[in-house]
Amino acid sequence: MDLALIAALIMFASAFFLLLIGTPISISIGMASFMAMLSILPFNGAMITSAQRIFVGLDSFALLAIPFFILAGNIMNNGGIAIRLINCSKIISGFFPGSLAQTNIVSNMMFGSISGSGVASAAAIGGIMTPIQKKEGYDPAFSAAVNIASAPTGMIIPPSNTLIVYATVAGSVSVSALFMAGYIPGLLWGLGVMLITAVMAKKRGYVLRNRMSLKECINVFIAAIPSLSLIIVVIGGILGGIFTATEASAIAVIYSFVLSLFYRSLKIKMLPEIFLATAKMSAIVIFMLATSSIMSWVMAFTEIPNMIAAQLLAVTDNPIIILLIINVILLIIGTFMDPMPAVLIFTPIFLPICVNLGMHPVQFGILLVFNLSLGTITPPVGPILFTGCKVADISIEEVIKLLLPFFVVIAGVLMLVTYVPAISMTIPTMMGLIK
Repeated sequence: MDLALIAALIMFASAFFLLLIGTPISISIGMASFMAMLSILPFNGAMITSAQRIFVGLDSFALLAIPFFILAGNIMNNGGIAIRLINCSKIISGFFPGSLAQTNIVSNMMFGSISGSGVASAAAIGGIMTPIQKKEGYDPAFSAAVNIASAPTGMIIPPSNTLIVYATVAGSVSVSALFMAGYIPGLLWGLGVMLITAVMAKKRGYVLRNRMSLKECINVFIAAIPSLSLIIVVIGGILGGIFTATEASAIAVIYSFVLSLFYRSLKIKMLPEIFLATAKMSAIVIFMLATSSIMSWVMAFTEIPNMIAAQLLAVTDNPIIILLIINVILLIIGTFMDPMPAVLIFTPIFLPICVNLGMHPVQFGILLVFNLSLGTITPPVGPILFTGCKVADISIEEVIKLLLPFFVVIAGVLMLVTYVPAISMTIPTMMGLIK
């Protein structure tokens, strides 16, 4: 048997076994990769190469953005920013059937784009909107389904930690281009959810009882301007060349901290707990990046992506079918694995295949993150699914059947992202971020 194939079998089989017995993902990746490396290198060589790959994998200035954006998101969760974005969302959503549910969707898109976390959006926005909707007679299962279906938009609309991780793993891919490429797909996801919500709400008779007056709309919008300005400062500064994405993450921390103090919603005594939560979450992500760097080396050395590409081409040489197969695989993976480790593992496998088919790495990055974001709202793992159900205090079984129409529409948007490059490439191309 070919040595490369033996190494591949050892790596995937041992990783699967370690995950099956409950070993943390980062440790599973590192140990499986090291065992595979032992099949192609002597022990000393495997030890030295593994250590080198860990340091190489973390030797990136762009990775500093991850803990800063996580910290900014945690500060915003406790800083009174969510309620102001919700009030602002009412201006946009107040004219649609099921206006409170629509407000939840728009708020998730806004808050998610600022915090960069779908789980944070589901918890923060859902925690505020669910009791309000229940008071107005909304079915809690319906409210939870809407909250869950719209929360992942924040993982695609920038800034997004998942896109930063992808840029690091993929190599020479511009974070700014990825950020700009995420806008239209993320907005289409949100609009699709709004459409289904409008149809379902109309059937259920959910209407807005009290419309906001023009004066109220103006006051609410003015009150939300400081919160909305955060995304303008961060993205505008990156595009204007004023600061890098990493520097922008630090600006986001300072801005959100000052704004939260101004709103008097954040107490200084809350900071140690926020810092600790940020350190724990950042450590998990960074350690996964370190261990996945060993796996990337093994894949490159053994040419595993080329073997997988050959197997796909043996099935069909039609690019449309190949991309469909890749989507199906990623959707299945997304139901079992969190987005971060999935990006680390499957970027080196599928990126070369898609590039050979003529797809730009930026478009593939959006396709990959879109697929894995959809996985966050599907069982059995589905962190956003579980968070949304916990916030609404209902069972997953009650929500799943209501989520099915949303899955259909989101999958339709995914097909557009896959087969229509303009969906993700238009904005970065117009801004000169892609040549």
